[in-house]
Amino acid sequence: MTVTSLIPEIRQYLERLFPLNRSLTGEANRQTLSILRELIPLSVHEVPSGTPVYDWIVPDEWAIRGAWISDSHGRRLIDWAESNLHVASYSIPVNETMDWSALEPRLQVHPELPDAIPYRTLYYNRDWSFCVTRGQYETIRVADGPFEVVIDSELKPGSMTLGEFVLQGRSSEEILISCYICHPSMANDSLSGVILAAFLARELSRRGDLKYTYRFVFVPETIGAIAYCAFHESEIKKVDIGLVITTVGGPGLFGYKKSFDPTHPINRLVEETFHDAGVGHITYPFDIHGSDERQYSSQGFRVNTITICKDRYYEYPEYHSSLDNLDFVKADAITASLDLYLRLIDKLENRVIYRNRIPCCEVMLSRHDLYPARGGAQRPELGGRSELDLILWLLFLSDGRRSIDDVAHELNVGAKSLRPIADKLLKKGVLELV
Repeated sequence: MTVTSLIPEIRQYLERLFPLNRSLTGEANRQTLSILRELIPLSVHEVPSGTPVYDWIVPDEWAIRGAWISDSHGRRLIDWAESNLHVASYSIPVNETMDWSALEPRLQVHPELPDAIPYRTLYYNRDWSFCVTRGQYETIRVADGPFEVVIDSELKPGSMTLGEFVLQGRSSEEILISCYICHPSMANDSLSGVILAAFLARELSRRGDLKYTYRFVFVPETIGAIAYCAFHESEIKKVDIGLVITTVGGPGLFGYKKSFDPTHPINRLVEETFHDAGVGHITYPFDIHGSDERQYSSQGFRVNTITICKDRYYEYPEYHSSLDNLDFVKADAITASLDLYLRLIDKLENRVIYRNRIPCCEVMLSRHDLYPARGGAQRPELGGRSELDLILWLLFLSDGRRSIDDVAHELNVGAKSLRPIADKLLKKGVLELV
């Protein structure tokens, strides 16, 4: 089955999940994970409000049933039922009558897109605001007041919902794959990554025989990843490679954000993935902004985490607005991104890593019938690329961490030319497979 055959199914999940009013907590997050359980057997965990997780505290649970602004004639000028972006996430309850001067500071307008409703949050600040288009702002400004302003919301102790799926491979060595489930009605930022991660997990499950174990994490951004790390500290500390999946469904260019260690092999494997697929891309250096790579790559964990994206966060005008919708994001774009992630995982799965079994000083090659019978005449030949030179380099570089592809890259030779030599050293017992 090709990934393009998944387009109708991915489109269906986009349409089902897009309207849900996800946030840091709440029923919409649970509904989202419940729907994803149709694809993979997610385990769902609840973290009670007030739970300390490192320097953070899990917040109260937020729920909203409705919200509106009406003029003095009872005409609703803004209605949350028309867009769940109209109310800043985590807004406190409001039931007041006020004039324009009191209401105006509570109205958020997108600074650049007059027809867009901005996405705003008040997660850790007990406050409230409405988010409106420029036209709606002007309609309210000239309408007859006073205005009825209602936000029928609730903040109370509850829990934050986390989802995980651990796909066991032959090795206990894990690769972390994380996405975030906290954004309402934004198709590229958050939702595209959530859907891709679920389909990626399902596709890997169907393969049946995997080298690595894959830990899939579905959490609210920042606080969710922090909480997951706090409760799985020992597991995450053992992870070397991670993928944070987000903004994978836009119509623009592909790109990838490097891991915090730019020399780590995962970055080269991503570059090779783009090259092999014939896909042009933008390369972004690691920085401390962005998504949950900053949690997994923090000092306590140092997971080398990359992101392959398509219209990366911050960089497309529709970002964090109501225009990041199902007209902007298409299922075929998510499928194209899924293909790249699958190609990258194929490269990871097919990495062969050797270790020199005699690491202290050099191997006595003649003892293993790997050195010419007559010594004294040997010199570096073929630019240091003779079989004898490659044997010496393989033994020097095969430290149990570098793959055969990493060694080939360092030596600027083809991996195909190294593999027969590595197999010979394996048979002689001087190399071992890790």
